[in-house]
Amino acid sequence: MASPDIKYGERDIAEGKLITFPNPRPGRRYTIDITLPEFTCKCPFSGYPDFATIHITYYPDQTVVELKAIKLYINSYRDRYISHEESVNQILDDLVAACDPLGMTIKGDFAPRGNVHTVIEVHHVQGANL
Repeated sequence: MASPDIKYGERDIAEGKLITFPNPRPGRRYTIDITLPEFTCKCPFSGYPDFATIHITYYPDQTVVELKAIKLYINSYRDRYISHEESVNQILDDLVAACDPLGMTIKGDFAPRGNVHTVIEVHHVQGANL
């Protein structure tokens, strides 16, 4: 039995994994755009919270990532001490590992902190190292 101190949402986030399902139109090149405006993580140096909008754009191949699974996965960063650069790169690595898309771009548009606005964008092309 789960601890009564752990809320069901926290349990869902902790247990969350990237779930995929078969692409309903394999062979057709189409784009999936997902915007996640409530991304948070913690600065590994100061511990201060960082806030960002994460933009995911990908061309699916054989599988598609389920949207609720992406939401729970992204929420798992909330208490992680991780840099802007590493978080965006890790999101790309994990999504590529989950669904092996034809191509994918992840953009993290971080809210300004200390008069600095950061945008990190990383790309993946199936079979290429970019």
